[in-house]
Amino acid sequence: MTEGVRAQDGPPRPAAAQAGEQRAGTAKPMAPARPLRIRIPSIQVDAPMTGLGLAPDGRLDVPPPDRPESAGWFAGGTTPGARGTAVTVGHLDSATGPAVFFRLGALQRGDTIEVDRDDGSTAVFTVEAVELHDGDTFPDEKVYGQARRPELRVITCGGTYSRAEGTYSGNTVVYAGLTAST
Repeated sequence: MTEGVRAQDGPPRPAAAQAGEQRAGTAKPMAPARPLRIRIPSIQVDAPMTGLGLAPDGRLDVPPPDRPESAGWFAGGTTPGARGTAVTVGHLDSATGPAVFFRLGALQRGDTIEVDRDDGSTAVFTVEAVELHDGDTFPDEKVYGQARRPELRVITCGGTYSRAEGTYSGNTVVYAGLTAST
């Protein structure tokens, strides 16, 4: 997630009106099951998912740079649909252009996120908030803290890209609650 946008237009940024959580309701928690695909129809995402661990510095790892079309989920935590906070990450861009979560900042409250799972079920989440967090003041507990209900966080790079540092100034974070299962 450190390539810098190669598209003519930069990625969409979350609108201020999309910040601050609004509960979308919740469905009954699902039994844990490994996620296989993530679909976000409103921004044309349909991507395979891979399990991720922690990098040597203790941060959540990211999908391999040679797979910018893939999303990852923290395999050491909650699976999407189970009670708690499931965490999903993906690249904003790559050396060749936009990546899987390039348009993540365009999501709005009420949009849906579907996660296909290896037990044949689909966890359906509804977006409750979309926020851009500065890297220096990233709210770890808000983003990664365990919820009492099934929740999903979808994270990518955001803010301004610094070519000198090779990083973005922050992260776009989507907060969503489980509203259905099929």
